[in-house]
Amino acid sequence: MRAAGRSVRTRLRDRVAASDPGLLRLTAGLRTVGAIALTVALLSLLGADVHLLVAGAIAAMVATFAIREKQLGPQAVTLAAGLPVALASVSLSAVLSTRPLAGDVFFIVLIFCAVYGRRFGDRGTALGLIGFQVYFLSLFVGATLSGLPALWGAIALAFACSAVLRFAVVPATPTSVLVRLRLAFRARLAQLVAAQLELLDAGADDMDKALEAVREGTARLHETAMMIQGRLEEGTPDESAARLVQRRIAEAEIAAERLGLLLLTARSAERADTLTLHLPGAPAPSVAVPAVPDESTLTLRRDLRALHTLVLRAGDAGTALAHVRNRLLGYREEENLPPASAAVQDVFRGIGEAARAVLGLRIALDGPQDESDDSPATARSREELDAEEAALDGGAEESAQEEQTGLRRPTTRAAVQVSVGSSLAILGGELLSTQRWYWAVLTCWIVFINTSSTGEILVKGYRRLLGTVFGVVAGIVLAGLVGNHTWTAFALVLVLIFAMFYTAPLSYTLMSFFVTAMLGLLYTLLHTYSLDVLVLRIEETALGAFCGVVAAALVLPVQTDRRTNELLETVLERLSDVTQAAVGQLSGGPADDLLDKARDLDQALADLRAATQPLTHPVTPLRSRRDTARYVVALLETSAYHARTLAATAELLPTHPSIAADPRLRGAAGRTVRNIEAIAARVADERAQALVETGPSIASLLGSDGGTPRYGRITDRVLRHLERLDEAVVGLARPLGVRVGPPPV
Repeated sequence: MRAAGRSVRTRLRDRVAASDPGLLRLTAGLRTVGAIALTVALLSLLGADVHLLVAGAIAAMVATFAIREKQLGPQAVTLAAGLPVALASVSLSAVLSTRPLAGDVFFIVLIFCAVYGRRFGDRGTALGLIGFQVYFLSLFVGATLSGLPALWGAIALAFACSAVLRFAVVPATPTSVLVRLRLAFRARLAQLVAAQLELLDAGADDMDKALEAVREGTARLHETAMMIQGRLEEGTPDESAARLVQRRIAEAEIAAERLGLLLLTARSAERADTLTLHLPGAPAPSVAVPAVPDESTLTLRRDLRALHTLVLRAGDAGTALAHVRNRLLGYREEENLPPASAAVQDVFRGIGEAARAVLGLRIALDGPQDESDDSPATARSREELDAEEAALDGGAEESAQEEQTGLRRPTTRAAVQVSVGSSLAILGGELLSTQRWYWAVLTCWIVFINTSSTGEILVKGYRRLLGTVFGVVAGIVLAGLVGNHTWTAFALVLVLIFAMFYTAPLSYTLMSFFVTAMLGLLYTLLHTYSLDVLVLRIEETALGAFCGVVAAALVLPVQTDRRTNELLETVLERLSDVTQAAVGQLSGGPADDLLDKARDLDQALADLRAATQPLTHPVTPLRSRRDTARYVVALLETSAYHARTLAATAELLPTHPSIAADPRLRGAAGRTVRNIEAIAARVADERAQALVETGPSIASLLGSDGGTPRYGRITDRVLRHLERLDEAVVGLARPLGVRVGPPPV
C-alpha cells in the first residue's frame, strides 16, 4: 500500500512538474495570493475600512508581481526601492486629485518614464510598473489628501507582507528553481517517450493523433530546455558546471527528437520528413508497417517502456535498473542490435543514444554513480562522457551588440507610443466616463507590454477585449451570488487572482477573463457595482485597445512585416553561424563555442515564433499568408534541429572514436552556407539578386555512392543531417521569393 501511495504521489508530482516547469506559475500564484491574504488579514485586525482593504490588496499584488530579478539580494533592493516610489506616486495622485488637468499631464509623464525605465533592466521595469500601478490604485479607490496617511500605512504594510511571502514563506532561489526545472525536463522527456510509444502502436486511423502528441511533446521538451538554459548561470555553482548541464540537456533533447523521427520512419512507407515534426497540422505519412506484434515490434515496445522507466527513475539505484540501462546502452554497439529491418534497427540505435543522453544527464546533475553493475557497453559510454567533460572548454566570449540610440531604441519608441496612446485614451475615456476613464489608459498600457510590432499589439488588444467581455458576464454572476458578504467576496478575489497568475503565461485571454471577473467583486466590495459599470468596463477596454493600436500604427510604427523580417534575418545569421562552426570543426578546424551559438539560434527562433503570432492567429483574414508564416517557421525549426545535431556531433570529435574529421566536408557544406546567406540577403533587401543553388547531393560531393559505412570516416548521421539541412534551406527559397537554380558557370 505504501509503495502504491508513493507511486501515485510520484506520478502526480511528475505530471504537475511537466505541466508547470519549475513550478514557476504555481509559485507566482501562491506568493501573490499569500501576500494579499496576509495584508487583508492584518488590515482587518487594525480596523481598516473596505477601501483600505482593497488598496492594500492591490498594492500587495503589485509589489509581488513587479519584481523580476532571479537573485534574492537584488529582489530585496528593488522591493525596498519600490516602497518610496509607491508612496510618492499615491501622494502625487492625492495632491492632484482636485486638479484634473495637472493630474492627467502628470499621469502621461509617469507613463513615459515607466516605459522608458525598461532600458535599465529588471529593476527599472519593476520601479516603473510600481509607480504606474500604484497611481492607478489611487484613482481606483479615490485617494484624497485627508486619507493619505492611512493609504501610506496600507501600502507600507502590503510591501512588508510581500517581503514576508517572497523571502520567508514562498522563497524561490535560482538553485531551487533550476532543480525543479530539471524535474520538469525529466517529466516532459518521459511524456515524450510515452507519446512515441503510442506512435509505435497507432493504427492507420490514429496516426495523425499520435503524431500530434509527439509533435506537442517535442515542442514542450524544447520549451523546458530553453527555460533551463536561461537559469543555468544563476542556478549552478560555476560556469563550467553550467556549460556541462547545458550540453547534457541539449544532447537529451536532440536524442529524444531523433528517436521520434526514427520511429516515424520505421512506421512509414518511406523515410519520414523532419518537417513533419515541426509543421502544425501536417498529416502523418502513410503507414507501411502495421502495428503487428511480431518479435522485433515486441522487443521495441519493451525497450521503449524500459527507456521510459529509465527516464523517470534516473536518480534511483538498483541492480534491476542497472541491467535495463546496460541493455539499452548495448544498442550503441552494432553486434547487439536485434534482427530486424534497417529502419527498425535505426530505432534501436536511437534508443541506445537516448539512454546514453539520460546517463550523461544523470552524471552531470547528480555526480558520480555506482558502476559495479556496468556492462562493457555502459563502461564505454561512461568513458566517453568523462572524456567529453574533461575536454569541455569553459571559456565563453561575449558577443557585442549594436547599441541603438535616440528614437530607434525600442524603449524610447515604446515610451513615446504609449504616451500618445494614453493621451488619446484619457481624452476618449473622459467622454465615456469622467470617473472611470483610467480603465482605457490601463488597457492601452497593458497592450504595449512585451510587444514589439503593431500586429502584436492588435492581437493582444483583441485578446484582452475578448477576455473582458466574458469576464464581465462572470463578474455579473459572481456579484449576484456574493451580495453583501464581504469575506466571501475577498475569498473569491483570492481564487481569481491565483487563477490569473497561474494562467497568464498560457493564455492572455484567460488572464483578462479572471481580472475582469475579480474587478466585478471589487466593485461589489466598494459598493459601486452595477451592470452599467461592467458594461463601461468593456467600452473603456475597447477604447484603450483602439488607442494603443492607433498610436502603434501612426507614431514611430514598427510594422509586423518589418519586425518579422528583422528577426528572420537574425535567425538566418545564427543558423549560418552554427552550421559554419559545426562543419568547420567536423572538417578538422579549430574548436568553437558551439553550445552558445546553438543557444543563440534557439533564442532567435523563439523570438521569431512569438513575433509571427499576428500572422498565424486564427482570426487573421489572410489565410495564405498565415500558412506561409507557419511553413517558414516550421522549416526554420527543422533547420535548427539539424544544425544543433551537427553541433552536438562536432563536439564529440575529440572523444568519440567513430567520428573523425573529414576536410572534404567543408567544401560539400559550403553550398548550404551560401544558400543561407543568399536568403538572408534577400530578406534584408528585396532588391538583392539572390540565388539559392541546387546540385548534387552532399553524399555525392563527398565522393560517396550512398553506401557509406554506418561507422565509417564520415558517419551516416552527419551525412543525413547535412542532407536534411540542405533540403530545408532550399525549401525556404520558394515561400521567401528567392530564385532557385544551378550555380552560375
